[in-house]
Amino acid sequence: MTTSLQDGQSAPGRAAARGLGLAQVCGAAQGRGHASALAAAPRLPCRTLLPPLEGAHFCAADRRKKKDLNVLEMPSIPNPFPELCCSPFTSVFSASLFPKANSRKKQVIKVYNEDGTSRALEVPSDITARDVCQLLILKNHYIDDNSWTLIEHLPHIGLERTIEDHELVVEVQSNWGMEEENKLYFRKNYAKYEFFKNPVSFFPEHMVSFAAETNGELSQALILQNFLSSSTYPEIHGYLHAKEQGKKSWKKIYFLLRRSGLYYSTKGTSKEPRHLQFFSEFGNSDIYMALAGKKTHGAPANYGFCLKPNKAGGSRDLKLLYADEEQSRTCWVTAIRLLKYGMQLHQNYMHPCPGRSGCSSQNMSPMRSISENSLVAMDFSGHKSRVIENPTEALSVAVEEGLAWRKKGCLRLNTHGSPTASQSSSTNLAIHRAQPWFHHRISRDEAQRLIIQQGPVDGVFLVRDSQSNPKTFVLSLSHGQKIKHFQIIPLEDDGEMFHTLDDGHTRFTDLIQLVEFYQLNKGVLPCKLKHYCSRIAL
Repeated sequence: MTTSLQDGQSAPGRAAARGLGLAQVCGAAQGRGHASALAAAPRLPCRTLLPPLEGAHFCAADRRKKKDLNVLEMPSIPNPFPELCCSPFTSVFSASLFPKANSRKKQVIKVYNEDGTSRALEVPSDITARDVCQLLILKNHYIDDNSWTLIEHLPHIGLERTIEDHELVVEVQSNWGMEEENKLYFRKNYAKYEFFKNPVSFFPEHMVSFAAETNGELSQALILQNFLSSSTYPEIHGYLHAKEQGKKSWKKIYFLLRRSGLYYSTKGTSKEPRHLQFFSEFGNSDIYMALAGKKTHGAPANYGFCLKPNKAGGSRDLKLLYADEEQSRTCWVTAIRLLKYGMQLHQNYMHPCPGRSGCSSQNMSPMRSISENSLVAMDFSGHKSRVIENPTEALSVAVEEGLAWRKKGCLRLNTHGSPTASQSSSTNLAIHRAQPWFHHRISRDEAQRLIIQQGPVDGVFLVRDSQSNPKTFVLSLSHGQKIKHFQIIPLEDDGEMFHTLDDGHTRFTDLIQLVEFYQLNKGVLPCKLKHYCSRIAL
């Protein structure tokens, strides 16, 4: 006998009318599906659960219903896995039951070094430039002094730039063309965050102006505050060489850099809005340093930089500009970096290790650094030590220390095997070749290029062979964003060879003693030796 569910009458009510308990019906709902599935289909014919009449023939549906009736007679047991219960119209094996695949895909990048060595790294797609540097530092057991940098090198157009620590490396590589032989270099850049320590040397007064009143003085805090704050309007201005549109010739034009972009004046040095023309924006562009501008682009100067769009494009999209000196180029490039990234650069400087790479400022061991202001000349010759306050006396003590150092070196050589004068001279001449600051047989231009690549801050140096005099050496030193070269002259006294920078007033038995002495003492140099320029191997 068949019947139908009437409007307003639920399935439990009809079951109760036939003498079945509510708990038994709910148990059947749990066994065959949700209880709501039974009540969600009104006016559908269903068969009663009463026993059939005698003599009636069972059909297949009746046998299934009888089997279910036998199941209903068992006591109801709560389902310990309710999450496995699902609609009969959906698959039991839901996608949410399986473990999710790792969304951080692995990719292989190749990092090069100046000596031609390279290393392939398998990294996640969201790795930053700082994380790659940290990985290479740990793998090669280098000292992390926050100067290691990842460089993007574009040889086909002669450009390269420092990839900021927060940038994604895989995203940078995605902008490369398929036929371009671009590379990633791993090297030091001491000038990467040097402007946070000494901004006055990066922003000369004749190139910088601010909207606020400065009373003719530019303090370090004021310069950084104006660049990092979005409410102030710093301005960089000066002459640059630019290529005229549609022509191959270069023209010297007055440029202005503001938060809204880079402009040039069509009438001398006028800053009136009607005389300013928009040149380029830097929100969707990256700032690059030009390499060998005279050879590649026929530029009138060597100190060039370029604004290149982020996406891949031809050379026609490049905005090339050249300055007359390195200080001017450094000012323009640093200002564009600050205006583009702002507080992100300051955060990279203050917190060099992001949290994702596993290191933070709390669990990092502090770097050992010595402030120059805490170094004083001391005299330990008497019963009590004393601070030498007189600069003349301190200089004479430094000279005496150098002479005493030379005598100790000679005694050290004589006690270990007692070499002859010729043997000790050859040993002293060759002992410096294993030092990271020594570069064998490189030219003056190559030395300048290496120092500029690793940041022309005060104290960056290297020692090389002299090309004009094979028997002498040259100390190349950066000071005031200019590279100066000092000749190391060999002297012979009583059959022994010495090295000097000051015409024999201070003598050293080898170049190692000379470098270590001028790392602690300024002497005749414009500044102390701080950072050596080296070529590392990966």
